[in-house]
Amino acid sequence: MSRKNDQPSERQRVPAPLIKRRIASGRGAMEQPNVTHDGDAALTPMFWLAVALTGVATGLLGDVLMAILKVAETAAFHYHGGSYSAAVAATSNLRRFTSLLVAGLIGAGAWFLIRKHLGHQRSEIDDALWSGDGELDFRRSALTSVVSEVIIGLGASVGREAAPKLMGGASGSVLAHWFRLTAAQKRLLVACGGGAGLACVYNVPLGGAIFTAEVLLGSFALPVVLPAALCSLIATATAYLTLSNQATYVDIPSYRDSPSLLAWSVLAGVLIGLLSVFYVRLIGWVSHFRAKGFAIFWLMPLAFAVVGVIGFWYPQVFGNGKDIAHECFLGVGGLGLFAALWMLKPLATAITLGSGAAGGVFTPFLATGALFGAMTGVLWIHWWPGSPLGAFALIGAAAMIGASMQAPLAGLVIVMELTRTGYALALPLMMATVIATALSRRVDGYSVYSARLPRRNI
Repeated sequence: MSRKNDQPSERQRVPAPLIKRRIASGRGAMEQPNVTHDGDAALTPMFWLAVALTGVATGLLGDVLMAILKVAETAAFHYHGGSYSAAVAATSNLRRFTSLLVAGLIGAGAWFLIRKHLGHQRSEIDDALWSGDGELDFRRSALTSVVSEVIIGLGASVGREAAPKLMGGASGSVLAHWFRLTAAQKRLLVACGGGAGLACVYNVPLGGAIFTAEVLLGSFALPVVLPAALCSLIATATAYLTLSNQATYVDIPSYRDSPSLLAWSVLAGVLIGLLSVFYVRLIGWVSHFRAKGFAIFWLMPLAFAVVGVIGFWYPQVFGNGKDIAHECFLGVGGLGLFAALWMLKPLATAITLGSGAAGGVFTPFLATGALFGAMTGVLWIHWWPGSPLGAFALIGAAAMIGASMQAPLAGLVIVMELTRTGYALALPLMMATVIATALSRRVDGYSVYSARLPRRNI
């Protein structure tokens, strides 16, 4: 019997599959929306080699940047491991103040020269991906990243992830030129390197891959997810050469959900969604009006000195806020401390960025969400007892990250990977994060990354 009217047996996907005939029904594989053809960024053997090398380069550069951070922390506060905040608190007020003042002077001089002599070169990975072809200047990116890690080690209140994220992207940009990749391939490679940079320094390979897809590229199509996952995997494994393979936040109990936590997560989602809009707008405002030109020479040291004075009473504001979040996750602290740090930490970060400093906001936002969760959890437990305080902090952190990044999946997965726990809290974690992200999207829609984009010159 003739089969001339049947669909053609050849399959049109790019790259063509090895099995040329369709299945018996004749339906196409690409009817599943994420199983598309490669598109403009062809996943050629040369591209896969570039992905692997970008992962290796990103992991090695992550090791180098974290070593620079560690040297600066040791020089400033004799920090050799454990709690950075405890090391800061163990020093005198004069040493804390002096350390941040020195950080301000170093940052002002270095960034003035970088922006003066390399101002025409791109070193903003988000802007390069969303408004360009992914091109990044390796020299400016490297200098910016090194200065950023030095001042964070000396106590600056910004996140450490911006530098490895940038250097991962810059590595991809360089390798794209070496391998003569197309513009679309270069853009995909730079995004993979950016997510891998986040993955390797926080030991969150799955989170880094999802960050690449959800935040940097906005697509979970298979031709995006596969290279993103491979790059984050290789970068994280490579970084194990000097970085620990433990969770970033160790010894966090395996908290379980409860009716109390589920009820609180609904309210927390609403409040955190509104708060995230305010915080994102604040970061956007200080980023736009940050100190420029010669003004940086007095504004940055002054801003750092103000944070140094705050550190007389609250040394926890020094650094990226990792230890703040850790103590919240463990349920350590009281209402007064949580409330004070909840107000002071984002203020310190905003002051630092407004002074002209370059750095990340991931951990400061994570810490702010954890503080809000712990603070409101203390009050909630008095009304509805029985739930551990650390669980409130985990939920608050995930909701704040998801809403502020406009990336609920990345927020959820990264928090779980950071702590290697939270799986039994999946329902309240998802409840708060979905509500917070949906509300912030409805009210405003900016993420902390889109809000920091520079004004486009027309």
